[in-house]
Amino acid sequence: MVSIVYAAPTSIQDAVELLADNAMPANVLAGGTDLLIQTRAQAGSAESRLFVDVKKIKGMSSANMTPQGLELGPSISCAEFTARDDIRALYPGLVEAAGLIGSTQIQGRASLGGNLCNSSPAADTIPALIVNSAQCVIVGTQGERRVTVEDFVTGVGSNCMHQGELLKLIFVPTPVARTSDAYLRFIPRSEMDIAVVGAGVSVTLDASGSCQAARVSIGAVAPRALLVPEAAAALIGTSLDAAALTAAASAASAAAKPISDKRGTAEYRQHVVGVLVKRATLIAADRVKP
Repeated sequence: MVSIVYAAPTSIQDAVELLADNAMPANVLAGGTDLLIQTRAQAGSAESRLFVDVKKIKGMSSANMTPQGLELGPSISCAEFTARDDIRALYPGLVEAAGLIGSTQIQGRASLGGNLCNSSPAADTIPALIVNSAQCVIVGTQGERRVTVEDFVTGVGSNCMHQGELLKLIFVPTPVARTSDAYLRFIPRSEMDIAVVGAGVSVTLDASGSCQAARVSIGAVAPRALLVPEAAAALIGTSLDAAALTAAASAASAAAKPISDKRGTAEYRQHVVGVLVKRATLIAADRVKP
C-alpha cells in the first residue's frame, strides 16, 4: 500500500521547501477530496508520498475583498466561499460554479484552489474564473510569478506549476461597472455528476444595453477549459440580440474539440456548448445592475 508522510507547514517558505525536496513525490493537501481518491487508486504501490497540508498557512483559507479585487486563498472551502454574500454580489457566476462541486459534505472540504490545480477539463470553477480574468499567484524556489487561469491549465490533469511551486493566491479583479457573469453546465443525471459541457460568460453593458466587453469560456469540450475570444467578439457592440447570440454560440461550438464517450457524443457536446453560451449570456446580462 501507499505510505503517506504528513506535514503541515505554517509558512509559504516551509511549504515550498517541502515541495522542492526530491526525497519522495509530494502532493499539496488543500481539501483532499480529489487527492484521497487518486491516492487510493495507487493502493498497489509501495511508494512513499508526502502530503503537504497548507491549511495552517496564514491566508491560504481566506477570501479578502479589496478595492482592486478578490484575494482568494486557494484552500478556502466551497461551503465558506458560497456563503459570502459580498462575493456573490460581484461574482455570482463564480459562486454558482463553486456551489456545483459535489455534495453538501464535499462542499465542506473541497477547495477552489484544489479544483483549479486538479485541472480536470470538466472542472466547474475554471471557466467561471477565466471569464472573470482571474490570475494565479504562484510561489516557488525561484520567487513569485503570475499566470492567467486560462494559461494555468495545460492539459488533462496538468498545469504549469513545476516541482517546488505552490499556488499561493487566486486574484479576481473587481469588475468594472455594469458587469456581471453566469456559469451553466449540462449534466445527464444528478447534481453530483460532473459536467458534460460547461460555459461561463461575463458581459459589460452600457446604459442603453449595448455590450461593451465580454469574455466567454467553455469547459468539458477540450483537454482544458478554453477562452473563446471569437464568441466574445460576436457579442461586443451588439444589444445581445438573437443574431449576436447565434454568432457567439456558433463560435463556441467551433472552438470546442470534444470527444465522444458514454456520456455524450462529440457532435452533441458541440451543439450543447453553443446553447449554454446563449443562455449564460442572457443570464449575465439580466444581472447587470440598471
